[in-house]
Amino acid sequence: MNPADYELDPAIAERLKLNDAGLIPAIVQADGTGEVLMMAWMDTHALAHTLETRQGTYYSRSRDEYWIKGLTSGHTQDVTGVRLDCDGDTILLTVRQTGGACHTGDRTCFDAGELL
Repeated sequence: MNPADYELDPAIAERLKLNDAGLIPAIVQADGTGEVLMMAWMDTHALAHTLETRQGTYYSRSRDEYWIKGLTSGHTQDVTGVRLDCDGDTILLTVRQTGGACHTGDRTCFDAGELL
């Protein structure tokens, strides 16, 4: 089933503060270590699909479409936890990552170098 076909529980949806594009940032951490792997965007359908299937599912702003992490690359995310921050404007996912989380193939998107 397409992620667009999934509907979020209304009780969860009312707690979210989406941006003007109907999206919310999702920070992804490795289960067990807490290593930050990536940041992506979700809408209510991507979040509903993630909660239902336990597969990291996101919305690509550049491609204007859903993507399920690992569907084409094999670098999958088995979601072990989903949390909402105190403001309701950021999602935190914990995952068991298989392969790289970054689109470059790296384990994390945050290996580009320290700024400070």
